[in-house]
Amino acid sequence: MPQTTPFSAKIIPNPYGSGHSHYTPVEESYGGLVYHDNNLVSGSLEALIQHLVPTVDYYPDRSYIFTFLLSSRLFLHPFELMSRVCYLCVEHHRVGDPQIDKKRIRDIAPKIVQLLTEWTETFPYDFRDDRMMRSLKEMTHRLAFGDELSRRAMQRLIQRLLRKLTILGQYEESLVTSGTAAAAAVAAAAEKPGGLKVKQHVVRREDSVLNLCDDPFILAQQLTHIEMERLSYIGPEEFVQAFTQKRPSDNHKSFFSKRRASNLEAYVEWFNRLSYLVATEICLPVKKKHRARVLEFFIDVARECFNIGNFNSLMAIISKCRMLIYTTNNNIYVSVSCHKYH
Repeated sequence: MPQTTPFSAKIIPNPYGSGHSHYTPVEESYGGLVYHDNNLVSGSLEALIQHLVPTVDYYPDRSYIFTFLLSSRLFLHPFELMSRVCYLCVEHHRVGDPQIDKKRIRDIAPKIVQLLTEWTETFPYDFRDDRMMRSLKEMTHRLAFGDELSRRAMQRLIQRLLRKLTILGQYEESLVTSGTAAAAAVAAAAEKPGGLKVKQHVVRREDSVLNLCDDPFILAQQLTHIEMERLSYIGPEEFVQAFTQKRPSDNHKSFFSKRRASNLEAYVEWFNRLSYLVATEICLPVKKKHRARVLEFFIDVARECFNIGNFNSLMAIISKCRMLIYTTNNNIYVSVSCHKYH
């Protein structure tokens, strides 16, 4: 967790030189936090939570906010962290004088709003928990006690969050629906393999990629739009959750919210579907020269994806093209222009 230490590293005189000094990284403890070479490397859970809480004169680095909000769910529920942060922000520093408390809340309110804004924008899935939303609304009520502007800012924050959660819910619903439809299609194909194969063959010939779009640049752009859309729904916590599921520990329990569909798994599935589409389109033509033409087209699409910066689609296309070149008839390779591979 990169974070500047409240003290600087030491410059120690060099005993082996003539008056020269050398920089020595130090590791020191400060308020329960351990710094190494001016970077925060570890600390107790309570100290790290305290370090997350803004004050009138302090606001944590954005890198620390992201890192701690992401990794803290390995040790406690997000709603527990939310309740502790709210308490430390407001209740912990109350002095009992209404005027002083109101002034203090008014001074710290903009930084609290900023922290909650970063939380809701980066980890919106956390706020599907009713306990998280309840804490957020309670914080809105407390900030309204000190500042009307902060109350309005919190209301706008909640409105944006609700719109975001609605969009995420609709996307997950579409994933579930499409998955159900795909499973039904596979089951139907298993029951009537002969008739469906003929029908699918005819449809594929009429709706082949080259008939729908014969411009590699346009197809690469459309693939990039799909990639960006699917990637935008993946929460950072999904990567940590996938890692913990692959390496379970008997002595460690992580806290992740359950979802109807995994956006990360859907993204991987999209990669596989694109690869299968490329393979199907190349193998579909009967004549070898037509297969070579389709292969050249997808190589051009891959090149355009590289130029755009869409490396996920690039790898999905190239992986199948290379596999087909080495597993199918070698005459296809001869038919493709040599400059496509340079």
